[in-house]
Amino acid sequence: MCTTCGCDHDSHEGLSHEEMHRMGIAHDHHHEHERIHRVEQDILSKNNLAAERNRGYFEAKEIICFNLVSSPGSGKTTLLERTFMLLKDKLPLYVIEGDQQTTNDTDRIKATGVPCLQINTQNGCHLDASMVHKALHELNPQGRSLLFIENVGNLVCPALFDLGEKERIVVISVTEGDDKPLKYPYMFESADICIINKIDLLPYVDSDIERIRNNALKINPRLKFFEISASKGDGMEEWCDYLQHLMKKNYV
Repeated sequence: MCTTCGCDHDSHEGLSHEEMHRMGIAHDHHHEHERIHRVEQDILSKNNLAAERNRGYFEAKEIICFNLVSSPGSGKTTLLERTFMLLKDKLPLYVIEGDQQTTNDTDRIKATGVPCLQINTQNGCHLDASMVHKALHELNPQGRSLLFIENVGNLVCPALFDLGEKERIVVISVTEGDDKPLKYPYMFESADICIINKIDLLPYVDSDIERIRNNALKINPRLKFFEISASKGDGMEEWCDYLQHLMKKNYV
């Protein structure tokens, strides 16, 4: 039985979409789309309210929060590990880790000595502001610190959900292809910073940093770029200088 028109699916065989509309079979599709749109609006509206609460919390405690987003395997956790090796004795640092399952990444972060809290989303493909709000109460980061939220590896759904962050950082590795910004435009449009990772692999892949940058700039001309190899340490000094400068600029 078709849920949109009430007819048996077999009776639709051989009919085009336009023919079904002319016959009145698909008359309710518009109403279904309206209902889905309303549900999406309700979900995002509720999330945005929670994000504003998070933002107020960060501002009150003078915490700079970053939302790290990327596809799986881009090197977000390795980036954090290398960053903390260089900064953990200079700045107070905290992490909220988002994954569907396991505490693997949290275990890696804790090994650096930086406080970290795990959120497992189970079947969820992104973190939302309410999840972060609950995690903040448990993690209780001190004032005048940096908080990194490592989102679930996904370039689609996390783009829609504001977590209350100060800056959104999209990480792309050179192994993913030059056209990734064009294929997932909303993520790059919503980001403030683009980190191009694994530049040590450039000699071995058919990828070009300038093409990646240019494609990303087509989507978002305001992006700030860092080119790094988190595993080898290339470019990390400039990245860490930026974090320290941001902290001094805002809270010192």
